[in-house]
Amino acid sequence: MPDEPFISWTKFQPPPALWQRLKPLARQMRRQPTPAENRLWQRIRKQQVEGAKFRRQVPFERFLVDFCSFEVRLVVEVDGPIHQYSVEADAIRQEFLEFLGFRVLRFTNQQVFLGIDGVVERIGEAVRAGRGTPS
Repeated sequence: MPDEPFISWTKFQPPPALWQRLKPLARQMRRQPTPAENRLWQRIRKQQVEGAKFRRQVPFERFLVDFCSFEVRLVVEVDGPIHQYSVEADAIRQEFLEFLGFRVLRFTNQQVFLGIDGVVERIGEAVRAGRGTPS
């Protein structure tokens, strides 16, 4: 699967029954993002990072991912305090995404708030790597 060219997000859309449950949750999370997610979104939206289009709170198979660029197969997660209790579940989800050919970058809320420029630079590096262009 990783050798495929650009892919549509609909390829990973959940089955209809699950989609009906995830869609309202994704919509709510887009309308009420965490402060860290909102701060990062303001820096990566509208193709501000290497021209890559990111979507936020994307229903992806059976769960939601914070940000995703299907063009370069990149998922960006912002981990708040709740993630300290879900380390095992996060690892399983990351392994699944990587199996599908996606690179997963994880940042803590603290990294977003205290080092947003560094976070955006790492995302830019991952975008360039996903396109096969030098850093």
